[in-house]
Amino acid sequence: MSDEFDDIQAIFFEECAEGLTTAEQGLSAMQAGDVSAEVIAGVFRAVHSIKGGAGAFGHADLTAFAHKFENVLDEVRGGKIPPSPGVVKVMLSAFDILSDHVESAKGLAPRPADQAALAALEQVLANKGADDGTPAASPAPAPAAEEAPAAPAGDADEFGFVPMAVSLDDFDAPAEAPAADTAWIVTFKPSRAALANAGEPLLIIRELEALGGEVVAVDTAAVPPLRDLDPEDAYLTWTLRVPGDVAEGDINDCFDFVAPDSVVEVRRDQAPAPVAEAEAAPAAIADEFGFVPVSAGIEDFAAEMQRVVETIAAASPPISGIETPAIAPKAGGEAQQTIRVDLGKLDLLLNLVGELVIRNSILADRLSPADRQRVELPELARLTRQIQDNVMSLRAQPIKQAFSRVPRMLRDLSVETGKQILLETVGETTEVDKGVIEKIGDPLTHMIRNAADHGLESAEERIAAGKSPEGTIKLSAEQRGARIFVRVQDNGRGINREKVRAKAVEKGIIGADAQLSNEEIDQLICAPGFSTADTISNISGRGVGMDVVRSNVEALGGRVEIHSVPGEGTTFTMILPLTLAILDGMIVRLAGQRFVLPLAHVLETVQPEPGQVKRTSPDSEVIDMRGEYVPVKRATEIFGLNDDRAIEDSLVVIVENEGSGKVGLVVDTIDDRREVVIKSLDQNLHPIRGLGGATILGDGSIALILDIEALVASTNRFTPKGLAA
Repeated sequence: MSDEFDDIQAIFFEECAEGLTTAEQGLSAMQAGDVSAEVIAGVFRAVHSIKGGAGAFGHADLTAFAHKFENVLDEVRGGKIPPSPGVVKVMLSAFDILSDHVESAKGLAPRPADQAALAALEQVLANKGADDGTPAASPAPAPAAEEAPAAPAGDADEFGFVPMAVSLDDFDAPAEAPAADTAWIVTFKPSRAALANAGEPLLIIRELEALGGEVVAVDTAAVPPLRDLDPEDAYLTWTLRVPGDVAEGDINDCFDFVAPDSVVEVRRDQAPAPVAEAEAAPAAIADEFGFVPVSAGIEDFAAEMQRVVETIAAASPPISGIETPAIAPKAGGEAQQTIRVDLGKLDLLLNLVGELVIRNSILADRLSPADRQRVELPELARLTRQIQDNVMSLRAQPIKQAFSRVPRMLRDLSVETGKQILLETVGETTEVDKGVIEKIGDPLTHMIRNAADHGLESAEERIAAGKSPEGTIKLSAEQRGARIFVRVQDNGRGINREKVRAKAVEKGIIGADAQLSNEEIDQLICAPGFSTADTISNISGRGVGMDVVRSNVEALGGRVEIHSVPGEGTTFTMILPLTLAILDGMIVRLAGQRFVLPLAHVLETVQPEPGQVKRTSPDSEVIDMRGEYVPVKRATEIFGLNDDRAIEDSLVVIVENEGSGKVGLVVDTIDDRREVVIKSLDQNLHPIRGLGGATILGDGSIALILDIEALVASTNRFTPKGLAA
């Protein structure tokens, strides 16, 4: 039983993580000025779900804090507290404490000190969101003329008194409390999501009946014709009368585990029926709400539903023959049904699909063209590709999950540094493998902190430089081929290359006489232990920031590129591979070895004529392409492979990438065009610059996949381990 409880609680903590992400995104949107009802309701639902689950598992501290937080959100949602900047600031602070409470409930952190946050929430509730922190003022007394009209002068003379305006506020009598017999009116309509999560509405109604409640009406107007009836949807709306002496909190507790998109309304009956007219109460309620009254007993529901079904059946047109109606698309706001699957199972399925692609390639190699058509091999390849794409989509998650922690981080950094920082995000919907999302958290954190501390200037410096006092950090993501590009760009001062070089010489990272290009100087900031900070602070100064970025990204089989313009800003780019993908590749040979060149980068291939390729320096060549000179790189030289083949006996593959434009890549021959499965090198060997992975060809041999982005960007020869001839 303990293991089962732990498993269920683990699911709860996963849902907590999702709820915290949703709440943080909503609060960040509110801070940015989006205080729409949809955003506020999203934050409320997230906190409400965390509170309900915490109560079920006995996390009392988390439940109590979430309950207070939920109270404030409920008042904001209901329009009783305005979502002013001061209120949003209090809720952002409360969110931080709520996150700490979740970590404490997991046993990963001590109980947070939440007294200040609770006091701030209480203050907001008491002040109704007044920013100045003073209690909300009582309504001003109504003008005397509205309370009591002045008596005619003649009346004063006749009765011997002086007329005066009298207000009830002048008396010391306490405010009138609601009468004990003023009942609660509860309206309840479960959502489709509530039924999908086994939220049985009759159980909730029984709880209300245990409090003395009584069903007075059921609205059946939403019940569709029989042929359109969906057994998984909810159509009925119940109205119940609960005795007025029942606490409102006890009523709300009955709905703790109801899906938050259900309709739940609790209010006082404005016109309580006298005891003598108790029998007329159901009819009165029906008139007020427009509901069909029924007898208030659970045992009568079956008979009532039978009557409704018979009425619908009688009104529906006769059905000739058996017809299967088309499934209507789900409404946009309807909750999607999901299932949680262990990532290990998805990894296994992904690998099996990869093996299926490889077997398909083997069949293609061993069968003649006629046999391929006879066994419908192209159709098999198409179906295999569709399966692979769908399995990949199971692991793919929007990179928004990694980006969602940045707004909170920048809020803290803005306070610590005293700088005004704006955040822009682009490409949040770019889907990335879940494993990659989990591993880029640390690199992303260090790049953001580096941009905020080193990149952006203070407001005074920016004004003096003719810039806006607010610095901007732009976070973007995009997918190109089998690579994910994640960029952190700031519009700050740029890299001070003289200071970087001097610090590198001081630390012994480079020699004093070293000749380095601007790009190589920029890369020095990723050296272990390197920092240009003059003092050590909570943000930087220990030399472990960009070093962590490069090592973590390279561990993923990716690389980090840095581009900086003094006075304009710096851009850090993480170029990350997909864990597994199928790509269209060109099988080429280099010094007798087979490699795969991704077709997505290929523009054309050329058999060079004598004199078409010209050497412009000892280390560079160009090819004349119809009057346009395109740089040429010999792949064999880049990888340190021995090859004495003349350029006229080789092929030049013209490839293109965003950073370097067109480049001619010299290869020996082109063998074939084939769909191949990318296997990550860091999981099986180690990351190698210039290679994007490996694959298994149809004959069972292994071919390395060329990383065009790295090859055309490389300016120096490098010899990866294991490739030297």
